[in-house]
Parts: sequence; C-alpha cells; structure tokens
Amino acid sequence: MSLFERASRHAWFMVGALALAFLFVVVVDQYFGHSSIAFGIAIVGLVAANARMLMFNCQTCGKNVFFRGIFVVPWPNRICGKCGTDLSDPSQIR
Repeated sequence: MSLFERASRHAWFMVGALALAFLFVVVVDQYFGHSSIAFGIAIVGLVAANARMLMFNCQTCGKNVFFRGIFVVPWPNRICGKCGTDLSDPSQIR
C-alpha cells in the first residue's frame, strides 16, 4: 500500500473521529447540559487520534504529506511538494 493510500485512510479515520467527537459533545449537552469538560475530552481525543499524522513523511526527503508550507491541511499530497516524488506509487516504498 502506498504512502498516499495510508495517509488517505488516516484522513478518513479523522473524519470519523471528528463525527464521533461531535456526537459525544451533543449527547452530553442533551442529557447533562452544557459541559466544557465534554468539549475538552473531545478535543484531547481528536489530538490523540491525529498524532499518527506525523508518521506520514515522504520516503525521499522526509516532508510530511499533510503540510503545505507552514499550514496543515486535512488531505495528503499525492505528489511530494518538496522533491516531486509520486507518493501514490507503491514501488516508491523502501
């Protein structure tokens, strides 16, 4: 499986994690009233779930596929923005 495919799976995983965090906050709000603690738990859970993002680096130059300059975006690059390596090509994996 290519780096781009693995990074894309992580992006979809994060979509699901975001939906679960949102539902968690809504359910707590519905049954127990407004809670900053529930919001804090959801944020900490999202940060912990997204920690894997830092493992998706170009095999050639080491640039993370989710970074565009100084900005982090929710979808990975198919072509490395620094060295031009095709990250969707499984033969590029070392």
